[in-house]
Amino acid sequence: MRVIAGSARRLKLITPEGNDTRPTQDRIKETLFNMIQLQVPGAVFIDLFSGSGGIGIEALSRGAKKAYFIENAANAYKCIMTNLKTTHFEELATVIKQDVVIGLRNIHEDEADIIFIDPPYHEDLYERTLMQLAAMNYVTANTMIIVEAPLELDFSFADELGFEVRREKEYKTNKHVFLYKK
Repeated sequence: MRVIAGSARRLKLITPEGNDTRPTQDRIKETLFNMIQLQVPGAVFIDLFSGSGGIGIEALSRGAKKAYFIENAANAYKCIMTNLKTTHFEELATVIKQDVVIGLRNIHEDEADIIFIDPPYHEDLYERTLMQLAAMNYVTANTMIIVEAPLELDFSFADELGFEVRREKEYKTNKHVFLYKK
């Protein structure tokens, strides 16, 4: 895995061993960042269920002013710390080693610009995470929430939580769902 573009372009990132994390493929990551390229510079970016930290690091490389990484797994946390050191982004990053729902309460920003959510597919974390985000003051009508999910996952529950789906981008096995607070 590598950084696709920006100031850390081509730097290799390490990923946690085992099957507990699924790093976003470079091709999909490139497509995603091409879609949001105008929103990233100067953004406060939050990378939830961070794994290796590749998505948040890509945002920093492309000009985000700050990135938060929330990851609970010890081996993934170590990867994030190593990757931040490799890319020289330690000063722009805050890494929170906690459960995502608790970790979200430890972010103190006026507004988050972009929040990326990529939980383990087999758990009921999508609804739990969006429920917590709905309660956070830094999630505003301007905050773009991007969820990486399996193709078959239905996001109709988001409406009840106060979010609207504005866009979906499908790939072969998964999709990115773009949500905003109503």
